[in-house]
Amino acid sequence: MRSSAQQIRLCTSNDGVRIAYATCGTGPRLVMSANWLTHLEYQWQNLAWKPWLEALSHGYALLRYDSRGCGLSDWDAADISFERWVNDFEAVVDSAGYDRFDLLGVCQGGPIAIEYAARHPERVSNLILYGTYARGRLRRDNSAREAEVARVNCDLARLGWGKETHTFMHSFAVMWQPGGTLANFHSWCDLQRAATSADNAVRLMEVTYAVDVSDAARRVKCPTLIVHPDRDRVVPVEEGRILAGLIPGARFVQLATENHMPLPDEAAWQRFLEEVQSFLPQRLIRGLGSFSTLSVREAEVLEQIAQGLDNGQIAVQLCLSVKTVRNHITSIFAKLDVKSRARAIVLAREAGFGKKAS
Repeated sequence: MRSSAQQIRLCTSNDGVRIAYATCGTGPRLVMSANWLTHLEYQWQNLAWKPWLEALSHGYALLRYDSRGCGLSDWDAADISFERWVNDFEAVVDSAGYDRFDLLGVCQGGPIAIEYAARHPERVSNLILYGTYARGRLRRDNSAREAEVARVNCDLARLGWGKETHTFMHSFAVMWQPGGTLANFHSWCDLQRAATSADNAVRLMEVTYAVDVSDAARRVKCPTLIVHPDRDRVVPVEEGRILAGLIPGARFVQLATENHMPLPDEAAWQRFLEEVQSFLPQRLIRGLGSFSTLSVREAEVLEQIAQGLDNGQIAVQLCLSVKTVRNHITSIFAKLDVKSRARAIVLAREAGFGKKAS
């Protein structure tokens, strides 16, 4: 997959700001909430992000977007705030016509994903959170110390944004990928220059520092996987543990790495990909035989059937009415050419559905 294979479009958020989004790959829908520093085109060249984009667009219809003030979205937005970020996410998925999808939040994109999943449980099938948090620096227990760190980071960013000889760039690269090479360092510098201005970078940073989605995390209803590097210098692993304790039933996986963005030759990177594939088992077999004719919603209903849930339980899990669940089951049975629930369960489990229950 190359950047030329992606399709870029623009939509308008509710305050008139234009937001750029891109789709690539084929398969079930996977949406990535915007990070602090993105550029839809350049990220395909960035050594940290390229492995993510290649892996996630293989077997998935991946949707990404640039935050306001960043990348190909409008840089001159008057209002950059967390609420606007959530509004932008809503505008992007609505413009793309995505009624139901899996959601991935990485680092600063995590709080946006959490807030959206809490507000729209009927639209998020599964939630994956990587290297992220519920509480920004200014909302943590040691907030006085974190406030000083935040102030220094903002001052350094204003002076050294994208400058390879500046102390800020060296500290930035060491925090995000301490195991990276000189080529990784140069790639981070290039991404900074391409993604946004120093002033916008600081505005974006200030929003992330003040975020607190703890209440929203408690309201998340979908299955959730939380993955965090054990020696993360960008987001302390303890924040990942706290987040896992907030989201009901969330599974927590700790990766053995010092890199916030794992290097592609690390065992931690392969572990992350395996965890994602294990968390979304049905995504690996949707293209087989009659299962390829199922809609995204029907595949979700079949997953619940394969786990042994009855219609009422499925309705609660997927935020549907019992009547709607029955209608989906009728369609599933017709497409799979089965007459009983028991037979549907057998075929589904043979195809890989229902593994979340084990």
